[in-house]
Amino acid sequence: MTFLELEGVETYYGQSHILEGVDLTVEKGEVVALLGRNGVGKTTTMRSILQLTPPRKGSVRFRGEELIGKDTYEVAKAGIGWIPEGRRMFGRLSVEENLKAAVPDADDVEGGLSLAYETFPILEKRHNQRAADLSGGQQQMLAIARGLVGENDLLLVDEPSEGLAPKIVTDVGEALLEASREMSILLVEQKLGLALDLADRFYVMDHGTIIDQGYTADVTPEDERLRRHLSA
Repeated sequence: MTFLELEGVETYYGQSHILEGVDLTVEKGEVVALLGRNGVGKTTTMRSILQLTPPRKGSVRFRGEELIGKDTYEVAKAGIGWIPEGRRMFGRLSVEENLKAAVPDADDVEGGLSLAYETFPILEKRHNQRAADLSGGQQQMLAIARGLVGENDLLLVDEPSEGLAPKIVTDVGEALLEASREMSILLVEQKLGLALDLADRFYVMDHGTIIDQGYTADVTPEDERLRRHLSA
């Protein structure tokens, strides 16, 4: 059984037709990159999975169960987490308070904290620090750690490297690689090298449709097959 499957997904914002028949799969244990220029429908694809912007046509199945028609909280409860663009978190709360808020089982808070701190030791050192006072890279690690302790089986990650210095991008890449040992990931990422390093497979999107797909082992960041659909 395919872990996550989108079939013929059509999504609109009002009268604007954004996704025009998207077909996409993620298998259990995979990292899949969704590539494309800004504005082609990548974030809308994630919102369609989460039922934040429910598709008008098509199917979104997770572990064989149809998600269309469910509320977003039901999708989250099924085991799908989201790290949105911008790393939304509780800036006035400490690192530890942010992590505790993400643990679904109040009886296993300590287990969740142990997992987060084992994965990202820097967060344990900063556990009493306000999230708003962390560096950009540390905030991204906190966002990923919140996804981990949320007991998710699939994590949707939107533009994790946006606005970060190159050294911090490397740290975030390592954090995502560590997270991928625990869960499947659907990754939207503009930095092609990072996306190809992390992912097992890729899809290229343009104007709301999937126009190419393949295995990352078969391409490079210099491959014209990809770059012509990603450059401005």
